Amino acid sequence: MQLPQKVRIVDVGPRDGLQNEKQIVSTETKVELIARLADAGLTAIEATSFVSPKWVPQMGDNAEVMARIARRPGVAYPVLTPNLKGFEAALAAGAAEVAVFGAASESFSQKNINCSIAESLERFRPVAEAAHAAGVKVRGYVSCVAGCPYEGPVAPEKVADVAATLMDMGCYEVSLGDTIGSGNPANISRMLEAVIKRVPVERLAGHYHDTYGMAAANIYASLQMGVAVYDASVGGLGGCPYAAGASGNVATEDVVWLLNGLGIETGIDVERLVDIAAWISGVLGREPASRVARAVLAKRAKAACAG
Repeated sequence: MQLPQKVRIVDVGPRDGLQNEKQIVSTETKVELIARLADAGLTAIEATSFVSPKWVPQMGDNAEVMARIARRPGVAYPVLTPNLKGFEAALAAGAAEVAVFGAASESFSQKNINCSIAESLERFRPVAEAAHAAGVKVRGYVSCVAGCPYEGPVAPEKVADVAATLMDMGCYEVSLGDTIGSGNPANISRMLEAVIKRVPVERLAGHYHDTYGMAAANIYASLQMGVAVYDASVGGLGGCPYAAGASGNVATEDVVWLLNGLGIETGIDVERLVDIAAWISGVLGREPASRVARAVLAKRAKAACAG
């Protein structure tokens, strides 16, 4: 198959990237991060999560973040809403797009949200119905599409079942998440083959973690199958809580670098992404996890010394 000519990237850094940070990140920093990402050309930025601050303290300022974002035409600011209460709070805060998440692994579903896959999907049905009634778009996530930290490999058919249910519920797009980063081009391709039989490829997105350094390879394999939307996180923000010491989200600048090399349009400025990665990583007191950011920053430093 011919590779897509254009790819849309959803930067999940402000939500998925920051939610597990132990130090509380200020509202000002979150709002500035979102603004800088829009400046760099991102048209979809996952802004926050409407979950209980008891469980995710980092997202306790969700309504304030939404109130302070300078919303730009053509830029979507989706938020995570795990239940109807969360959706109602998101709607009150002005959200125009929400996301719900299921898992392809029973064990992961039980340990992560304390219910079965079927029960979790039933919880999302009233959210989807309320969203559609309010004219709010709904995006779906599926976790553990390649492997589970408790069960090991996950059958592609299970992923297809959950993805199809989310689509039937009214999700305009379903993001397929390799939560522990155990995917490789072979098992990701098998998973996609099964899912595409149930869900049109133009309604799928890839969400690949870089735990074992396979995210770029998995994106390339997915491009070959026609997937043209990918989630990523500037600077590689976001660890993987299910794999001790492991990296998590693939860095947005790494993905854009790959796509640029393939001649695929993104509309995103990779140099600006590197600047953002350096800035937010500095705020958090560490180096960017991104290979591209590190390489570009080292090249700049060398050129500055030579000058």
